Amino acid sequence: MRAALPASSFRVVLCVSGVTRIITVDRRRRENGTTEEEDKEEMKNKVSSSQVSVKRRTWSWQQYLNEQKAEAAPPTLFTQDQSCPSRRTGFKVGMKLEGIDPLHPSMFCVLTVAEVIGCRLRLHIDGYSECYDFWVNADSADIRPAGWCKEHNHKLHPPKGHSETEFDWQDYLQSSGSPAAPPTLFTCRPTACEFQVGMKLEAVDKKNPGLVCVASVADVIDDRFLVHFDNWDDTYDYWCDGSSPYIHPVGWCEEHGRPLTAPQGHPSPENFVWEDYLQETGSTAAPSPAFTLRAPHGFQVNHRLEAVDRRNPMLIRVATVTDTEDYRVKIHYDGWSSQFDVWLDSDHCDLHPVGWCQRTGHPLEPPPGSSPLPSPSQGVCPTAGCRGVGHIKGAKYTGHHSAFGCPYSDINMRKEVVLPDRLGGERSVTLVPVSLSQQDQQPHRRGVQVKQESTDVPLLLPLGKRKRLTDRLSQPTKFLRVKQEEEELPLRTISSESSLQAALHQSVFLSAMSAQPGRDLSLCWEQHRKLLPGVARIHADAVQCWSVQQVSDFIESLPGCEEQAQQFRDEQIDGRAFLLLTQRDIVRIMSIKLGPALKIYNSILMFKHAEDKGQSQPLDKSQSDAEENSQSQTEENNQSQAEERSQSGAEDKGQSDIPDSST
Repeated sequence: MRAALPASSFRVVLCVSGVTRIITVDRRRRENGTTEEEDKEEMKNKVSSSQVSVKRRTWSWQQYLNEQKAEAAPPTLFTQDQSCPSRRTGFKVGMKLEGIDPLHPSMFCVLTVAEVIGCRLRLHIDGYSECYDFWVNADSADIRPAGWCKEHNHKLHPPKGHSETEFDWQDYLQSSGSPAAPPTLFTCRPTACEFQVGMKLEAVDKKNPGLVCVASVADVIDDRFLVHFDNWDDTYDYWCDGSSPYIHPVGWCEEHGRPLTAPQGHPSPENFVWEDYLQETGSTAAPSPAFTLRAPHGFQVNHRLEAVDRRNPMLIRVATVTDTEDYRVKIHYDGWSSQFDVWLDSDHCDLHPVGWCQRTGHPLEPPPGSSPLPSPSQGVCPTAGCRGVGHIKGAKYTGHHSAFGCPYSDINMRKEVVLPDRLGGERSVTLVPVSLSQQDQQPHRRGVQVKQESTDVPLLLPLGKRKRLTDRLSQPTKFLRVKQEEEELPLRTISSESSLQAALHQSVFLSAMSAQPGRDLSLCWEQHRKLLPGVARIHADAVQCWSVQQVSDFIESLPGCEEQAQQFRDEQIDGRAFLLLTQRDIVRIMSIKLGPALKIYNSILMFKHAEDKGQSQPLDKSQSDAEENSQSQTEENNQSQAEERSQSGAEDKGQSDIPDSST
């Protein structure tokens, strides 16, 4: 709490470029002999001159482009949803509406406008924590007026504690004392769509772009339809139109020699036949003419644009296109490390042309250090470039004081903030994902190579049920090939249970964090072999032939992994599926604790590289020194993480003084 102002003082609030400064003037009439009116007039003149001075020094796109010798991305490259809206938004804080939950794309929920910045809205899912709030543009196709679901025969999920059958909008608005957003505020969209509910197709799984799966049209709204993967939960679903590069007609995989993943539980997935499946399900294939693949985008490397900060989505930053694919662009936030770079679809609604913020009234974050204006939060957050705006735990807090709450700090770049799914069960969601580059992979779609660095998904990322990805990978698939590259394990706050776990942590992460994990595995091969001596003599060729029971027996033989053996039996993971498991699958999807997960994945690495290494050679002195240094570093990391947890607790308590005032 700020100290009360003395009676002889007054405040003038000056707002310039979204920055609020409070100037306190102490009038000492006895000292200077001025009257109150003269003091106020003097302050008014100071404010006016300050406004003029600041206006002359504001950051300029044109000046920045000239300095960088760069070009703005032409406005013609952006879609209508990315371009400036034709009218100003009329949404107000507190208005109620209906909209799609980005974590559960098949669900329409009751929403409240929690914040309005320019033509962007932060929406709150009524009855749930602010941590699940999300941002949309005011002309988004994902939001609808109150009563839309009932009128169009869609299921509306009411606020927590309300009955689905008894929920009534009028009663709810009256009891909450809130207005409904007027229907005139919502954007009308084209209604032509050749896809119908129940039609079958083949579609890329955006969360696992290497998979093309049997899918169905689950819903149709206007010109878009909902892709649902047969017999999987809705967290995989996504909305698209007929021009999407992620969808294909029935038979596309067979025609192009690509693997097709059959529906979960299919009796013979390796012998899946579309004709039989269509007959069994009584469904029809989506007509081929409905698939109208759009032309590749025209973005070029070094094009400048404005992009939503994916780690702190309340902000929009100056950005550069640093790489391109046919339908995606790699976005770099100017003035920030490349570790924050992200791949997005070229038509993603978080990308905007130069000048979008100015025209819509949204503040634009210039590159750190390029703005002549001092940061209002300068000196508060120790992270270079950060103004103390936003928080690692989402919209619950509007700002932070230290690295522990900073979305960009090294501490939070090494771990994920995981929350339980608001719907409960075994699911969990990642509030802010770890940003680690992944190896390039080729998904099975129309000639598009996808670099798995940061996927085009909402900032709240669903991790799903335990069985999801593991079951998918364990299913036999036509022409299925074993992955050649490994993914990175998300680095979470780790407490070492034993020296074995600590050594395994260092051993696995040494290879996982490198640019070429397979190539650099030799650096820690001897450490792998010493920690798990029973694995060194087994080759991947032999493991690939293991039965489910043999895999389970092997897991049980690993130190401290006896309890996980039953889980591998339950998931029906045989040798082939076992070799397909990645670090991410084991920890995030199967929810196996870190200690056993490190041992299991370490074993998989050793299986895959046993043939290359053959008989291990004795350690030379340099390798021994490297091992000692690695173990020493691990101990230091463990101590640092313990301090971090202690300080993080203090940070959580300290954040209570800057809660989100809009909720």
